[in-house]
Amino acid sequence: MPKDNKAIKQDEEISSGYHVSKENRRAALRFTLGYAKPHRSKFIAIFFCTLLAIAADLLQPYLVKIAIDNNLLTGNNDFSFLLILGGIYLLLALTSFGFTYLQNNLLQFTGQSIVARIRKDLFGHITKLNMSFFDRFHSGSLVTHVSSDTETLNQFFNQVFLSLIRDGMTLIFIIILMFHLDPVLAGYSMIILPIIACIAIGFRSYMRRTYQITRTRLSRLVAFVAENLAGMNLTQAFHQEKEQENQFMERNQSYFKANLREVRTNVFFNRSFDVLSNLSVAFLAYIGGMAVFNHSIEFGVLYAFITYIRQFFQPINNISQQWSTLQSTTVSMDRLYKLFTIEPEIKDDKSPAQIDLSAVKGRIDYNHIQFGYSDDNTVISDLDLHIEPGEMIGIVGTTGAGKSSLMSLLCRFYDVREGSIQIDGSDIRSIPQRTLHRMIGLVQQEPYLYSGTIIDNVRLFDESITPEQVVDACTFVGADALIARLKDGYNTMLSERGSGLSAGERQLISFARIVVFQPKILVLDEATANLDSQTEQLVQSALQVVSEGRTTLVIAHRLSTIMQSDRIIVMKQGQIVEAGSHQHLLDLHGYYEQLYRYSQGKHIQGAV
Repeated sequence: MPKDNKAIKQDEEISSGYHVSKENRRAALRFTLGYAKPHRSKFIAIFFCTLLAIAADLLQPYLVKIAIDNNLLTGNNDFSFLLILGGIYLLLALTSFGFTYLQNNLLQFTGQSIVARIRKDLFGHITKLNMSFFDRFHSGSLVTHVSSDTETLNQFFNQVFLSLIRDGMTLIFIIILMFHLDPVLAGYSMIILPIIACIAIGFRSYMRRTYQITRTRLSRLVAFVAENLAGMNLTQAFHQEKEQENQFMERNQSYFKANLREVRTNVFFNRSFDVLSNLSVAFLAYIGGMAVFNHSIEFGVLYAFITYIRQFFQPINNISQQWSTLQSTTVSMDRLYKLFTIEPEIKDDKSPAQIDLSAVKGRIDYNHIQFGYSDDNTVISDLDLHIEPGEMIGIVGTTGAGKSSLMSLLCRFYDVREGSIQIDGSDIRSIPQRTLHRMIGLVQQEPYLYSGTIIDNVRLFDESITPEQVVDACTFVGADALIARLKDGYNTMLSERGSGLSAGERQLISFARIVVFQPKILVLDEATANLDSQTEQLVQSALQVVSEGRTTLVIAHRLSTIMQSDRIIVMKQGQIVEAGSHQHLLDLHGYYEQLYRYSQGKHIQGAV
């Protein structure tokens, strides 16, 4: 089996829900229906509108039966009586139309409101999950959850739910009217009910399995597209278009086959009901026709009965057509419920420390910490580091040394296994995350910019920060001159990730954020790695301005970035192997000297 096919198979086994127990499925249903509780009054109104619409609709054939048996076949030919029946028939038709219109509008409003709330809560829940969650889940899969799965729930409330109410009540009324007209013919009609039940039960598990596979393969396809669009510049730079197209076609073909299987299943399932419907009408027409010839029943009764038996199969056919949506909804409910039940691994302490942000000094203590991204992997082992308020610390080391992990732990994207991290003597696990992230300003290698104006991106849509403060912050870090050259200045609309700006301009905006929000601790994670020398000098100047009076931690591969630091920490395999000023570390003639000379293009024996 090809490697990608194995991955598809494994992903299907994990996420398609084969192992979902009946208890979990019922829990997922209860969870979803819980969103409908606030709309109980609307559902009651929908029920009564549906009841009146169905009653008005089903009484129409009974009026025709009265006209045939009580007027035409008896020879009365009472025109005024027929006129009255015609008026009542028209009134019933208008009543059915009016209540059906009202019912559909109420249901659409209610269903859309429920799904909008689920989608809002789902997005909010995802944003509260920790970085370890995003390490495990593809962004494309999450997009499928937020868009496709919630849309399936929308179809459930607006199509399946309506069908269950309307067509279910229609069946009940038809059965009552059929037994009222002729119990014998009604009894013959009931023979088909066990057959229908057997067909439905036989298809149920197979159809659920089919929809699970389809949804899973769609999720993989969306994830692949999302990842490739994000890295399109790399794809084109290395001429990987053909290879990526082949991988896309493999996933697309897999999804295509799953869709064909789904369509075949639906067609076979629905057409079996059509055949059963036609056979039943022919059978009852024969039985009823013989009864009319033998004068056992009246012709009007036979007419009404055939009309009702056709209407009897219409709601059954409607329900069967919604069966596919119901199965797809079941899968979506399971998937969304699983996502909602994922608890954040990092939570605020039940008795959080009360921190006055204005009184934070910025002392940082890493107290013999140990950390790994998985149980069988250790990235940092027994690291002990103490940083004074206002101190600038440079952190260097080769890839995989644990530099970025050190920053992620300080921001509490992950928690340490052992030891503790303290800020001003308070364990960060006791500090509310919202407060912690206001204490720490993070500037990453690729600063993230949102779709919006430059003002919005600097103040991160916080309306309490005025445009004047944004301008002052940008001027403070030296970004004002660059922004002034833009067509609309600070009101320039940026596209996703700020693609209209250079890497240096994006970094300067991220520095302006620091000035606006005034954190006491500044963390730079490879902030100058993608900059040219001239832009790096500009960003370095901004760094000197922004870091004034703040505890600053700078991770850098370019050693020129951290040469002026108060102290440089050299990391190797998750441990601190050297520490001191730039000149002191060079005088040691150790690992730092190797890194430095290697960065200068002077390779010496043993350099890494």
